[in-house]
Amino acid sequence: MEQRKITRSDLVSMFLRSNLQQASFNFERIHGLGFCYDMIPAIKRLYPLKEDQVAALRRHLVFFNTTPAVCGPVIGVTAAMEEARANGAEIDDGTINGIKVGLMGPLAGVGDPLVWGTLRPITAALGASLALSGNILGPLLFFFIFNAVRLAMKWYGLQLGFRKGVNIVSDMGGNLLQKLTEGASILGLFVMGVLVTKMDIVKRAVSGFTNACRRWCHRHYDRTEHSRPALPWIAGARFDAADGTSAQQKN
Repeated sequence: MEQRKITRSDLVSMFLRSNLQQASFNFERIHGLGFCYDMIPAIKRLYPLKEDQVAALRRHLVFFNTTPAVCGPVIGVTAAMEEARANGAEIDDGTINGIKVGLMGPLAGVGDPLVWGTLRPITAALGASLALSGNILGPLLFFFIFNAVRLAMKWYGLQLGFRKGVNIVSDMGGNLLQKLTEGASILGLFVMGVLVTKMDIVKRAVSGFTNACRRWCHRHYDRTEHSRPALPWIAGARFDAADGTSAQQKN
């Protein structure tokens, strides 16, 4: 039997489709329908008969949920398993879905803090620091850097998963993902700390707001009966807990 192979153009098509994975998000199968949509190029390449294509599509219409930016390895591994099955390997539906379930949890565990907790805040802070000074490059910088890293993770992850196949499961064992997450978190905190110290405009805004509150309290707390107990630490006054009068009034 002639060997059926997934081509590079199929991988590119699957990669492009994976960027639309959340378009069909629902609370029954989360990204399940989107993942099935991602697999269509591979299924068409591997299964010429319509009934085999229908069976393969149904196989992937199950619950699937992981961080979209790191779903590439799962797509790649699944495509490799489908290719092996189409060429006669004894791989059943349970094995394919079991590998998907086994990968989506650990990848979500590293993807959420890496993408949403580190990459996005860092790029947003970089963009905001420029935007606050009136530089149009601020939002553009955020958009391009965030998406460049996100797309690179997805594309190279897909290639890695397809090349490694089920062996990627053992590569992700041990403390590799945990070390990656911790390293990314430390880097993110370091960069955010540097950015915060450089943002003098934030310091001036906070200082100005605090001083305005103090002036307002000094001006109004004697005349407004109901505002006496409010924010004494801002007004700089000490209130007696028993009768609500200030120490200044008693003197």
